[in-house]
Amino acid sequence: MESIVIFLLLTFILLLSGFPVAFILAGFSLLFALLGVYLDFFDYSYLMAFPNRLYGVMGNQNLLAVPLFIFMGLVLEKTKIAESLIKDMNALFNKTDSGLAISVVIVGALLAASTGIVGASVVTLGLLTYPVLIKNGYTSRVASGTICASGTLGQIIPPSLVLILLADVLSSSYQQAQLNMGIFSPETITIADLFLGAILPGLLLPILYIIYLKTLSVKSIEKKSASKINVSSIVYPLGLMFVVLGSIIFGLATPSEAAGLGALGAIFLAYSRNNLTKKILDKSIYDSIKLTSMVFMILIGATLFSLVFRGLGGEDFIHKFLIELPDDKILTLIIVLLLMFLLGFILDFIEITFIVIPLIGPALFTLGFDPLWIGILIALVLQTSFITPPFGFSLFYLRGVLPKTVKTIEIYKGIFPFLLIQIFLVIVIFIFPELATYLPEKLLK
Repeated sequence: MESIVIFLLLTFILLLSGFPVAFILAGFSLLFALLGVYLDFFDYSYLMAFPNRLYGVMGNQNLLAVPLFIFMGLVLEKTKIAESLIKDMNALFNKTDSGLAISVVIVGALLAASTGIVGASVVTLGLLTYPVLIKNGYTSRVASGTICASGTLGQIIPPSLVLILLADVLSSSYQQAQLNMGIFSPETITIADLFLGAILPGLLLPILYIIYLKTLSVKSIEKKSASKINVSSIVYPLGLMFVVLGSIIFGLATPSEAAGLGALGAIFLAYSRNNLTKKILDKSIYDSIKLTSMVFMILIGATLFSLVFRGLGGEDFIHKFLIELPDDKILTLIIVLLLMFLLGFILDFIEITFIVIPLIGPALFTLGFDPLWIGILIALVLQTSFITPPFGFSLFYLRGVLPKTVKTIEIYKGIFPFLLIQIFLVIVIFIFPELATYLPEKLLK
C-alpha cells in the first residue's frame, strides 16, 4: 500500500509542474516500475503487457473519429462559418428582451454540436460576441458569464470529444467489472449510447440558460433588420450536425465513418461559401495533427501509468476503498463525483478520462451503477468544474480573449448564476437517471 500512495503522490506533484502530461505519465511510471523491479516490489511482467495494450490503442476503430472530428471543428472555425452563424443568430434574436444573449447561448449549442471543442467555442464566442453584447447594453458581468457558459456546452452536446473518449474508457471499465464478477460475455457501451444519453441533458442546459437570461429582460440598444439574416449560415451547420449525429445514432455509419463524413461536409460547406483556401486547409490539418498527437500521447502515457498502478496492487486498493468506504453505495458515488469535480480544477478532461476513470470505473460498476448514467454524470460534473472559479479551464480561455479592462472578478460573478444552473442539472440527472438512459433504451435496444 505504501508504494501505491508514494506513486500516486509523486505523480500528482509532477503533474502540477507544468511539464507535458504525457511524458510525465509514461516516463515516471516506467522509472518507478524499474525501481520496483530492482527493489522487488513490482512484477516486470506488467511492463511486458504494454506492447499489446499499445497495439490495442492503435487498432481501436472508435478512436479514429477523434482526429476527424477535431479537423471538422477547426475547418468550421478557421473559415469563419462559425462567425457567420453568430452574426445571423444575433440578427434573428436581437429584437426580443435578452435576445442577443439568447442568440449567444443558441450559437454556443450549435458550435458544440458542430465542433465538440470547448476551447475553440469559448474563444470564438468571446472574440465575436463580447463587443456586440457590450455595445447593446449588457454589463461585462452578464456578457462574460453568458459567453463562458455557452462555450462550455461543447462538453456535453454530441459530438463532444469528451463523450467520444469517455465512451471508449467506460466500455473497457464496464467490461472489466463484468469479468471481475464472473460474467464472461460482457456488454459494452458504445459512442452511440453516450451520444443519445447526452441529448436530453444537452438540450435542457441551454434551455435553462435561456430561461435565466429572459428574467434579466435586457433590451438591445441597436435594432437590426431581420431581412439581413443569411438563413444558409444557420441551416447548413444544423444540417451537418444532423447528418453526423443521425448517421451514428441510427446505425447508418460507425463513429469514425460519421466523423469522416463530417470532415468532408465541413470542407464542402467552406468551399461552397468560397471561404476555403490552401492556407486555411493546411493550418487546419496541422492543428488537427498537433491536437490529435497530444490526445494520443496522453492515452499512451496513461496506458503505461495504468499498468504500473495495477502492478502495484492499485486496482484492488481502489476497489476496496470504494466498496468499503460507506455503507451506502449512493454515498460512494457522491464521493467519486466530488473527487472528479475537484480534479477538474487541475487536470484536463483528457487526463481525467484516461487516468482516473479506468481506476474507479470497475469498482463503481461492480456496485451495480448503470455505466451510461455514470458517464453522463461524469461529463456534467467535469463541465461544472470547468466553469467554476477560480480554476475553471473555460474561465482561463475567456480571460485570455477579453479586454484587459474587464476585471477577473466580473467574469467570476457573471458565471455564478450559470454555475448554479449547472449544479441544478447535475442534481436532476442524479435523481432522475432516466433522463440519461431513456433514449438509448428506446432507440438502441
